[in-house]
Parts: sequence; structure tokens; C-alpha cells
Amino acid sequence: MVTTRFAPSPNGLLHWGHAYSAIVAHDLAQAAGGRFLLRIEDIDGPRSRPELADEFRRDLEWLGLEWDEVLPQSARLASYQHAAEQLAAMGLLYPCTCTRKDIEAAGARPGPEGLVYPGTCKGKSVDPSLPAAMRLDVVKALTITGALTWDDNLAGAQAADPLTLGDVVLVRKDLPASYHLAATLDDAADGVTLVTRGQDLFPATHVHRLLQALLRLPVPRWHHHALLLDEAGQKLAKRRGSKALADHRKAGENGTQWADRLRMDQWPCGISLGST
Repeated sequence: MVTTRFAPSPNGLLHWGHAYSAIVAHDLAQAAGGRFLLRIEDIDGPRSRPELADEFRRDLEWLGLEWDEVLPQSARLASYQHAAEQLAAMGLLYPCTCTRKDIEAAGARPGPEGLVYPGTCKGKSVDPSLPAAMRLDVVKALTITGALTWDDNLAGAQAADPLTLGDVVLVRKDLPASYHLAATLDDAADGVTLVTRGQDLFPATHVHRLLQALLRLPVPRWHHHALLLDEAGQKLAKRRGSKALADHRKAGENGTQWADRLRMDQWPCGISLGST
């Protein structure tokens, strides 16, 4: 059975980019007679606002979507800890006390998700009194897994290349898991067979495929859809104040009509979607 999911974080209201992602996941599951899941990713510390989860449900209902809800991330902390302990026992994690300024000062090269960590703390003793993140030793991990591949519905077969992101953080200084670790474990636990998300997360899939191999998790297919862009050609984002779905919903507008417009590759401002 095809199982997809929509996994928003309750640190801000949903915007049209979220709506498009949810519609893509919903429609792919529905077309295959499968399941569309809602998972609330609520472990972002004080930024998580529990009351927003109800707003998300109202938005999805307004768009005409139907879903099955699964456990939120806050109920899965033990699984993140267990996975981190497994990787640590394999000798694949190391503590890192570097700040963003430290990484910039080290002359880190640019990568698809920002500066690529240059390995400053790898193989070194760190001050235990300082807050530390736990990073994945990607080179060592690849000696265990060997070459890996993954498949995307739109881009086809891919050779996994997690080195492009460097030694990513799996356990954050302030949170029990990073997006890379939590999303990979959650998708496996929820039986997701088709991971649908925006093109901006395409590079992350290389790391997620590596984690699946290390932790012996099932391997789904992926579908990295186009992004909705604003008037400046940038993707819609909470931090840039993209208009919330709730504003349209509370104004009495018809959500199913908006959903149909998105399905026709036009979003409310009339700007066409980013290329696939």
C-alpha cells in the first residue's frame, strides 16, 4: 500500500507552500488507494506551539483533504535516543561544540544546506562542560554501508552522496534529534512508502538513505515536488511572512477551490510553480 505523509512543525501557521505539499502527498496516496498521514513535528523546543496543531487540522479540512493522524514527534523521543545509542556504539557519532561563527571562521565550503562542517571536532577531546551536538562521521559510515542508491519519482535513480552535506548533526545541542534523524526514523515507524516533500530537501535524502542503511530501516521511494515561489522568486517561508492559510480560511474563502487551483499549477498570486 502506498503511504504518504504531511509533517508540519507547529512553530508558525501554514502557508500556501505547505498546502501544496499536503495536496501532493494526499493526491498521490489517494490515486493509489493508499493512506495519507498527518504527523506533527513538535520537538522544536520553545518554538513549538501546541495550539497550532489544531489550526493545521482546520486548514487541511478546509482544503478538502482527509488523513489519518499518527503520533507526534514528542511521543517518539525514546526511539531517537535508541537510534543515537546504536550509532554511537558503532563509533559513528562524535561531539561537536562548534557554533555557526566557529564554522564560518574555519573557512567551511558552501553546500546545498549552507556551510559544510569542516570536521573541526572530529577525533578531538571536547570540553564536557560545553553544550555539544552529536555529528555523524559520514566517511566512516560509508565504509560500513558501501555504495547506496535511492529512487525519486521525478528525478529517477540516484547514487547516494551524503558527503555533499558533510558530517551532519543528528542530535542537536538543544533538542533530542535533528530533522535528519527524526524524519528518517518517523517515516520508517509510520510505514511511509513514498516520502513527498519539496525540492529544497532533495540533498537531505542522501543522508537519510545512509541512515536507513546504518539502522536497517525500510527504504521508501521519494517524490520531491516543485516549490511555490513569491514575487521575488524565493520559496514561500514562515520567516518571510508568507500569507497564512488561516487568513483565507477565516475570511470565508473556499479552500477546495484554492486546492484545485494548486492542482492546476497556479497558486493564489498567479505565480507559476518552480520547475520540477
